[in-house]
Amino acid sequence: MALSSKFLLFCFLLFFISPSIAKTSFRPKALVLPVTKDGSTLQYLTQIKQRTPLVPVKLTLDLGGQFLWVVCEKEYVSSSYRFAPCHSAPCSLANAPYCFECFGTKPRPGCHNNTCNLLPENTINGISFNGPVSMDVASIQSTDGKNPGRVVSVPKLLFVCADSFHLTDLAKGVTGMAGLGRTKISLPSLFSSAFSFKRKFAICLSSSTKANGAVFFGDGPYVMLPGVDVSKSLTYTPLILNPVTTASLTFTDLPSSDYFIEVKSIKINGHVIPMNTSLLSIDKKGFGGTKISTVHPYTVLESSIYEVFIEAFTKGLAKVPRVKPVSPFGACFNSTHIGSTRAGAAVPQIDLVLQSSKVIWSIFGANSMVQVKDDVLCLGFVDGGVNPRTSIVIGGHQLEDNLLQFDLATSRLGFSSSLLFHRTTCSNFNFTSNA
Repeated sequence: MALSSKFLLFCFLLFFISPSIAKTSFRPKALVLPVTKDGSTLQYLTQIKQRTPLVPVKLTLDLGGQFLWVVCEKEYVSSSYRFAPCHSAPCSLANAPYCFECFGTKPRPGCHNNTCNLLPENTINGISFNGPVSMDVASIQSTDGKNPGRVVSVPKLLFVCADSFHLTDLAKGVTGMAGLGRTKISLPSLFSSAFSFKRKFAICLSSSTKANGAVFFGDGPYVMLPGVDVSKSLTYTPLILNPVTTASLTFTDLPSSDYFIEVKSIKINGHVIPMNTSLLSIDKKGFGGTKISTVHPYTVLESSIYEVFIEAFTKGLAKVPRVKPVSPFGACFNSTHIGSTRAGAAVPQIDLVLQSSKVIWSIFGANSMVQVKDDVLCLGFVDGGVNPRTSIVIGGHQLEDNLLQFDLATSRLGFSSSLLFHRTTCSNFNFTSNA
């Protein structure tokens, strides 16, 4: 009897992804990557070591990205590189049924005949083009949630080769994007399969360009100095699956790899702002709803929502002089008339009301306002235009110094709101001492 496809996939995970038990019996409970904020592009960057011999690979973090992609066009040298032959188990896992030929003069990383291909996408600008499914050695730091531990390796971590034009608009030195999205071949899925830990990961983005935030793969604790386990301060809401892909190009009809949540309403200073609530639901074509993104620097609101949002917020700051808006923002204020609190500027509180009136993601001054000049603060939300694909995109600035845990097994998001109230920040993970 022919082997079932499920058994073939199991064999792939066991032999192609799992680390060799013969080399070490150590299995980490979690992994950690440092994340930096690039001051020029406002992208969040991380780094893994890949290939033989190992080299550092700088990547733009993409929360909703489908997979890891890396440019293989020129300087990719590795004795452990492997491509995925057509119709092989890696191709099945990646849902990559189409095969392509490469017409280069001789085989090289990123150019092999009889390989299955996917469409690596630069989600900053939407550039997408096919690239071969590939595998290579990768190493990453383990953690006990408090300190970094020993470095561990995945002998055949799946990724997709891309061309150099994919790097347009990415930060200097970046050679790919680290996709954390809702797919079987995103980094959270591959790492949990490789090391048999829970299908959870968490992001904690630093607001500083000079201090690291972190991405954790696996369950908590997530301990920030001075000994604050921020995993104990989470509120939970379901992750919503958008049944229609949000990728710019695709070979197959798959659900979106982005992380959506249900926002029922928005409050400013405790008052619900009026809006067309149908925009908050995902329709049959995949339009509408609310997603979370690390490739958008600021939260983006559909135009009609943005207009009433700005109106309500400025009403709450009626005594503060407005100044000429600074692009890309629509509402800016004289900051000398605004006080400060532990959680940033003393401005109206913004509440995203989720599945019930008791489940609220609160946004305070540090996450709502952007200092654009010494005496100018702007509301860090931007106009997304009429009929955008997604009505609300919660961007990076609103995520900073908040811990977000994504539970892929239960489709649940845990969020902390501002860690400043816990007298810590996302830059306070201790990367310097080993466990």
